[in-house]
Amino acid sequence: MDVKTLITILTAISGIVLGWIGGTRAFKQDIAQDASNGAALKTDVEYIKRGVDDMRLEQRAQGQRFDVLSERVTRIEESAKSYHKRLDRFEENRRSDV
Repeated sequence: MDVKTLITILTAISGIVLGWIGGTRAFKQDIAQDASNGAALKTDVEYIKRGVDDMRLEQRAQGQRFDVLSERVTRIEESAKSYHKRLDRFEENRRSDV
């Protein structure tokens, strides 16, 4: 075998080995990048879920406050109705006394 053939064979083998190493390295980097993107996406989704849970809790609290306020308004309306009835009776008694 002459030197040119040997150099050609060594060059071809080294090209194959370097190509294989480069491909494997790129594949590992792609996997690492995908895992990083997946972890970031999962973190973002969990952040959004916590925000939605917080909004649900706030909505539930607002509903409870509305129920309490509605009950108070009902009591005030009943009280006002009772007050007006007493006022009407008072006016009627006053007219009949005069």
